[in-house]
This record gives sequence, structure tokens and C-alpha cells, in this order.
Amino acid sequence: MLTELEALPRLIADAAERLPDIDDRTFGEFFDRYGDARVVLLGEASHGTSEFYRARAAISRRLIERHGFNIVAVEGDWPDAATLDRYVRHRPPRAGELRAFERFPTWMWRNREVDGFIRWMRRHNEGGQYEQMCGLYGLDLYNLSASMRAVVDFLEEQDPELARLASRRYGCLDPWADNPAAYGRHSLSEGYARCEVGVIQMLKDLLQRDIDCFAEECDEWLDAQANARLVRNAEAYYRVMYYGAAESWNLRDTHMFETLNMILDAKGPQSKAIVWAHNSHIGNAAFTDMGQNRNELNIGQLTKEKFGETARLIGFGTHTGTVAAADDWDEPMKVKRVRPSLPDSYERVSHESGVERFVLDLRPDEAVPGLIDDLMEPKLERFIGVIYRPETERWSHYSHAILPKQFDAWVWFDETEAVAPLPGEQRPGGAATGGEETYPFGL
Repeated sequence: MLTELEALPRLIADAAERLPDIDDRTFGEFFDRYGDARVVLLGEASHGTSEFYRARAAISRRLIERHGFNIVAVEGDWPDAATLDRYVRHRPPRAGELRAFERFPTWMWRNREVDGFIRWMRRHNEGGQYEQMCGLYGLDLYNLSASMRAVVDFLEEQDPELARLASRRYGCLDPWADNPAAYGRHSLSEGYARCEVGVIQMLKDLLQRDIDCFAEECDEWLDAQANARLVRNAEAYYRVMYYGAAESWNLRDTHMFETLNMILDAKGPQSKAIVWAHNSHIGNAAFTDMGQNRNELNIGQLTKEKFGETARLIGFGTHTGTVAAADDWDEPMKVKRVRPSLPDSYERVSHESGVERFVLDLRPDEAVPGLIDDLMEPKLERFIGVIYRPETERWSHYSHAILPKQFDAWVWFDETEAVAPLPGEQRPGGAATGGEETYPFGL
């Protein structure tokens, strides 16, 4: 008679659909079942694992080629992704534009795995009509200085009077543009939102412009509006980050969700989006410690609430291997050994199934009978971001979750390896150096 701890891995092994190697052309076919969705969210258990990036690229290629997805939105800053979008949709780089993803953590997006997908997107779009091309967009709000600069530079060409007004309004934030956390401390000590009025009014002025986002010109206006939205929300984010984790987390994920909806709305009712983000963002937070104990929401929860069964949330996990991560923020990247997963975790029962690579369909109508019920008891789940501290792993990288409620599918790679950063020196807090400084246009 099998014990409960022995029975669950056996049930997973029986239910698991064994995946071929990621480079096998049939890998993406296993995800055709999610092609009818409006939004497919693809996760990762860490920001520095090669298999997660490569698998998301293979799934995305399939969804784009066979199922009409035309938006790839990533957990990266809007102005950086906009640089890559100009490359993949065959638009010239903007004069004076900063290079893409040169701030810490550069390896998260400047790696060979992402580079291969970016170049595939460019080839896929080649020769097509512009309005049919698949675009790349950033959802996050950290690159405050680049967004302010992008708004002013664009308006100088389109509306010089509004550009001068933008310069005056953003002048309040300019002293803190490269260190916005200092603005948060400053506004906290003064007891009021020093720059809030100006950035909100700037966004309102840009949102008054009606745009129809199929032509190339419209994308420039969409870019300006998105950057103005980023500045508005980043100003609020850096103010509230000193009051508590939940408020700042919720503001950030709400910003990412609103940005996703802005893109979908601009591209019309037939648009379909793929999102690349961490499991902590794309899994439904209502069924994790985040929502149940810390009052945090995330993109996955908000997307499910709005889109229901036309949104599919796909999580990724691993047992051990290596990962690219830092010891602390703004410190150099290291290739670190990932400790074997802890007992009583979803990772451990996945590992004990004995299946090297698999996908579990967790949708109630599609799952193997009995699987959902046996997975419903909350278990630990591992979350590794750009920082990995193996010595405190239980407390710093594990949280409880209910897997079948958190995700629609669970993709498993038993042993994984670190991403391969593009050539060049990783400089904490700043740019990488080397030939990739012109990325992606110079390679």
C-alpha cells in the first residue's frame, strides 16, 4: 500500500505528458491546446534558467505561427523593450536612444536565449505587412529616466509646445531620475508627493490623443503614452515602497496589468498576447501566501479575473542544477548551484515522479481524474529572482501555494542550467561593456 507521499509522485508520473527536447520541432505542439486563449502567461521559477527561456521561446513561436498571437509582453521596462521592438519590426533605431537592458540585472534579458528569440521574431516579421507583425513590449516600471527622456524626445518632434511643458513637469523628478529610490526617501521625509501632480497631468494630456494602433506612426504615440504612464506609476511606486511591501508590489503588478491591457486595446479585439514573467507574477496570487497572507495581487490574478477561461497561466519548475543570479541587488552575476528541492514541496513530488521533462494540464476538465484533488493541499513552492541565497533558501525562496488553482499547467525540467549572458562585462548598477553595447542593432 503506497503512502500519500509515495502516491502523489506516482500519480504525477501517470498524468504527466512527457516532453521532447526543447529543440525538437514538436515541443511547441504540446501547447496547441492553449492556442484559443486571448492571453497566455508563461512563467519561470527563476530569472536565470536557460530551459525556462528556451521553452517559452519554443511555445511562443508555435503560438505566433499557428494561433495568431501578435503581442509578446515581458517583465522588462517599456523603453528597453521598445528598442528591441524597433528591431524585430524592422523600424530604425531612435536617435539618441539608450541601449536595451543595460541596467542591473543585465543577464535577465541580455542572454543568448533571449537573443535567439529576438532574431527569430525579426525573421518572422520580415516581408510582412507592418500591421500584421508581432511586436515586443515591456510591462515593468523601473527605467524612470529612459521613459522621461523618451516622452520629451518624441514630443519635440510631434508637439514642441507640449515637449516644453513635459520638460518642466518632469524637471521635478530629474534630480532623482537615475536613483529614484532617493526620491522615495525624500518625499517620505517631506510628507507629500512632491512631483505627483505634474506627472499625472502629463499622462492626462497624452491620453487625450486618440490613436488607432495599426500604423507605424500610431506605435510612436503608443510608446509616448506608455512611457508617460510608466513615469506616473514609477513616481508613486518609489514613494510607497517605504510604507510596505504589499502596497508597492500591488502598484507594480497593477501597472504591468494595465500596460498589458493598453497594448491589447490598442491592437484591437483580435489581438492575442503572450506574457513572459516570473511565476510570482503570472500564477494566480489569490491561491498563494502572497494573496492569502500578505494581501498581494499579481498579473495572473488580475488577468484571470478579467479574461476568465480565455487566459491561461503556465508555471515552470525545476529540482536542481545551476542558475544565474547575484548575492544582492547591484552585485555581479554568478553561476550558482541550485539546491535540491525541499521535502513537502511541489518541486520535490515532481522530481520524485522520475519524469525528466513534462507538462501537467491542470484545467479541471482536462486533468487526469484524481490529480487535482491530490494536488490541492497547499505545498511549498520555490521562487528564485535575480538574487539567490541558498544559505537561507527555505525562508527567502519558498512560499506556500495551491498549484492547481495557481496555474492552468505546470511545466517541469528536473535539472536545469544557467542562462548564457551575451559577451561583455557585467557592471553592477550600470551598462555592460563590449560589442553588445549596440544591442540589438549592432550584432
